Amino acid sequence: MTIINIEQGHPTVDQAIERLTNGLYRVRASGVPCAKVIHGYGSTGTGGAIKAALPRALRDLQSRRLIKGYIRGEDFGPYSVAARDLASNMKQIKSDPDWGRNNDGITIVLFK
Repeated sequence: MTIINIEQGHPTVDQAIERLTNGLYRVRASGVPCAKVIHGYGSTGTGGAIKAALPRALRDLQSRRLIKGYIRGEDFGPYSVAARDLASNMKQIKSDPDWGRNNDGITIVLFK
């Protein structure tokens, strides 16, 4: 799975969303079925601004049909229907180090 790290260097929200969009276009063009976005959880312990802005950006990309959908890190495991569906199509997903770890600092993005 390709990784897009949008938290590296502690960017502003706008910079992080730009990194996300550029990274998703690049990964989508390569033909892989999904990407892992590392956005972090925020230093306050209650979820940061990038984590809060990410779902809005992903919903926008989904409405524009640039992505199929996404799975929040806390749902990336055997208890999520979407994650189980992904794992049934991509057996290597279960070997991802974040599988089943409830990692709030990542999001899995699915392409068409």
